[in-house]
Amino acid sequence: MTVPPAASRDASPRPEVWISVDVETSGPAPSIHSLLSIGACLVDEPDKTFYIELKPTTDVAVESALKVSGFTLEHLSATGAEPAEAMERFEQWLTAAVPPGHVPVFAGFNAPFDWMFVADWFERFLGRNPFGHSAIDIKSYYLGFAGRTWAETSMANVSLLYLEGRDLAHNALEDAIDQAELFRAMIADSHSRRAARPTESEVDE
Repeated sequence: MTVPPAASRDASPRPEVWISVDVETSGPAPSIHSLLSIGACLVDEPDKTFYIELKPTTDVAVESALKVSGFTLEHLSATGAEPAEAMERFEQWLTAAVPPGHVPVFAGFNAPFDWMFVADWFERFLGRNPFGHSAIDIKSYYLGFAGRTWAETSMANVSLLYLEGRDLAHNALEDAIDQAELFRAMIADSHSRRAARPTESEVDE
């Protein structure tokens, strides 16, 4: 999604392009676990996609994390891309997918988890992170505009509202595409609610 820049001290802030990103990992901590796959698409153009599987960086894994993704460390050790190559290819895709003069903005469902792995791998293996130091969390967006509790932002709840109740596949690319659909639907809902609010003049009447 391309977003017009907000007012800023910067004389020429760059417009933003939102990138839906999802990852599968061998556990919850980048310091001891591995980033195993990355899926991404443009929020507004979900047919523009990126997917890669990576060699694990350690042999430490949480069994439940591997069970969810269906990966094994042995298989990815043999077939996955080297981490530096994977992050270079992801950066190249971002450069090609994001129009010149625009800035990519990382968007994820529970974005802190996915962002910390992607940011760590970019910095560790390339020494830079094209997403910078921030991301937009789809759960938090819903919490803010819908006025719900944090518990009500779970995928089980929001999927019923925006994805016809379907579950995520735990394939990084499929989930990134579903996240993009979810985010677009939330944005449309947010705009509809805003348009339905009475104006100040209507309230005063």
